[in-house]
Amino acid sequence: MRWFKKLIKLFFVLKLKDGYLLECEKKSTTEIIKLLNFYKLRSKVNFIDLSEKYVAAVISLEKFKEISASNLSKGSTASYRNDPIYVDPRNHKLGAKIISKLENIHLTIKKLNLKITDKKKYYNKSFELGIPQINLNKLKNKIFGIENNLDELNGIDFKKGCYVGQENTSRIKLRNKLRRRILPVQKVAGEVYENDIIKYKDTDIGKIMIDKPYSFALIKVVEPDLKEFTNTELMCGNSKVKILKPEWI
Repeated sequence: MRWFKKLIKLFFVLKLKDGYLLECEKKSTTEIIKLLNFYKLRSKVNFIDLSEKYVAAVISLEKFKEISASNLSKGSTASYRNDPIYVDPRNHKLGAKIISKLENIHLTIKKLNLKITDKKKYYNKSFELGIPQINLNKLKNKIFGIENNLDELNGIDFKKGCYVGQENTSRIKLRNKLRRRILPVQKVAGEVYENDIIKYKDTDIGKIMIDKPYSFALIKVVEPDLKEFTNTELMCGNSKVKILKPEWI
């Protein structure tokens, strides 16, 4: 039997002394636990929802370096007062995250001499880097993980053995068959909506997958080549948009 599974959910996994911590978009917590309970089969594993007890806070790489004695790299880990900290494995320009109990977070902020800033700065940077983080449920079962750029964002291990969807993912990579990627969309004039079609010279080249608050579309990157229409005004429904090309592509 062959499994051609598409993207279901995204989360980070941190190894702790007494288990593992999964960090995800809060609205996805219940569904992720349900899915993991389904797939664990007879494994003696319990999943506990800690979303009301813990919070994830983003800190700069400079602050991470102050705390950690390890060499800086994607996914580097450290701890502060028993709170796990990790460098974002997708792109180090997103900084690092510290996972702390709600009751301790303000003390942690004070002791580390951190300043609370508008979270929009973080999400704006993520958009600039081409990494969607809000309303990821709109991608569920619609694209392959590799189309969501997980091959470029340290999210796929091509040396790993069997996993659900591995056969199709490896084939796309090894045969250079990747033809579409999730890319950020800048609105030039008007609004865009989920499933709106983006056109280039009367050819359909993509579709809006996430419309708000940051727009992302599944875009053809070959035939035509992405270079042909990057930063060019394109029609999207009755609106005008530009496809942004992240620096890592």
